[in-house]
Amino acid sequence: MPPQSPAMDCSPVASGSVAISERGRRSDGAIPPHRLCEYTMKNLVITVLVDNADSWILPYVEELIATLSVGDHDVHFARHHGEIERGDVAFLLSCGSIVPKETLSLNRHNVVVHESALPMGKGWSPLTWQILEGKNEIPITMFEAVERVDAGPVFFQDLMVFEGHELLHELRDVQGRKTIELCLRFIESYPEVGGVEQRGDESFYPRRRPDDSKVDVDESILELFNRFRVADNIRYPVFFEHLGYRYVLKIEKVGRAPPSEGLSG
Repeated sequence: MPPQSPAMDCSPVASGSVAISERGRRSDGAIPPHRLCEYTMKNLVITVLVDNADSWILPYVEELIATLSVGDHDVHFARHHGEIERGDVAFLLSCGSIVPKETLSLNRHNVVVHESALPMGKGWSPLTWQILEGKNEIPITMFEAVERVDAGPVFFQDLMVFEGHELLHELRDVQGRKTIELCLRFIESYPEVGGVEQRGDESFYPRRRPDDSKVDVDESILELFNRFRVADNIRYPVFFEHLGYRYVLKIEKVGRAPPSEGLSG
């Protein structure tokens, strides 16, 4: 059993100069002391699984684990589904492999976060595919993992709203913070949290390949802009081929553009 933490005062507190939203989040991104009680008084055994060794989501997972570990929760970090411990909740985040049925049976809930309005948009890289479709309002869904991929009951659904200029690291930041928020909401609601079976037509996104970053030299920058937005400039940069050579294209946001002066039209 983990060591007992000092008693925590759960009475409401004044926010001072830090604004606290209706959802209980502070304007500086931290969780107010009176809300920490909701995450720390249930003494749950929680595993967080990320089986992708170099996943971009790792810093957000570290933040999630730190928040959950404030009180008496017994929180474990796993890099392979074989490391998942018997307990109450397993958060399966950024997992490239299917977790077997016998592993799912170790916890009361096995929870996944997926960036689409399930059952639409099952499969791979749903945020990327929807940005390429020109969408700026993209659902993010928390659901129970079952044997069938992306098919379990839905717990919560939220919306990620973009302005159309965000590049990959900015898209991921919104996704990572929404993931943390949903995970904390699940623990806050536990054990009363209940899922709703998925209904309606389903669709699937394919796995993205390096060649998906290849562009046509005859397309304009405007036509290609969403391709640049979702490109991983290190692993899978945008590229084109011309006269027998391959060329890589990268863009970087350097700040807001200055206001137009003396231009008509």
